[in-house]
Amino acid sequence: MSLFAISDLHLSFGTDKPMDIFKGWENYIDKIKTNWRKVVSDNDTVVIAGDVSWAMSLETLLPDFEFINNLPGRKLIIKGNHDFWWNTMNKMNKFLDENNLNTIKIIHNNAELFDNYAVCGTRGWFCDAEDNKKILLREVGRLETSIKKAEEASKEPLVFLHYPPVCNGYCCEEIMNVLKEHNVKNCYFGHLHGRAADTAFEGEYDGIIFRLISCDHTHFAPVIVRND
Repeated sequence: MSLFAISDLHLSFGTDKPMDIFKGWENYIDKIKTNWRKVVSDNDTVVIAGDVSWAMSLETLLPDFEFINNLPGRKLIIKGNHDFWWNTMNKMNKFLDENNLNTIKIIHNNAELFDNYAVCGTRGWFCDAEDNKKILLREVGRLETSIKKAEEASKEPLVFLHYPPVCNGYCCEEIMNVLKEHNVKNCYFGHLHGRAADTAFEGEYDGIIFRLISCDHTHFAPVIVRND
């Protein structure tokens, strides 16, 4: 039973916005499916840290989620900046139930347990977020709520964000303060692609290990987080 992570699948089965037009994304759907099946079994869990689909509504999201649902393992999904289909938890859970998408769960003000750990997270916000403090503080609150759910269950929080907390010389202090206050040791993030991935900070920063998991950065394969 292993825990994997990946982000930024950018699926578009229900919309006309393929990523194949971008360099390095050729045949990305086949790569995701092939690489996923090589490493993930039905007993494993995969966190998808945002930008799952280009769909604009739950209705147009369905073929993308059917693709994900048919891949091996349990999937835990966090919101990204392009997930415009995102809705209330009640509506998203109803959508999952009505369409028998039984391998997918949403992380939103909650946490999902994995052995001695808990998967926590939220979308996050830009590192240099002074231009919209209200959105940033809302994301900080959601992150703290998610981590507290892990602590209530006496589990170690593993944090997944869409936006990087540290990037291109900037540090989002509000996000970092939550991570440090709750003794988070590992944080995974996406959002950055191509040359922008070079601006990501990967490694240890203030006692926290950060890793970029955008699918083009991981060669369209889920990366191992825990193998217990």
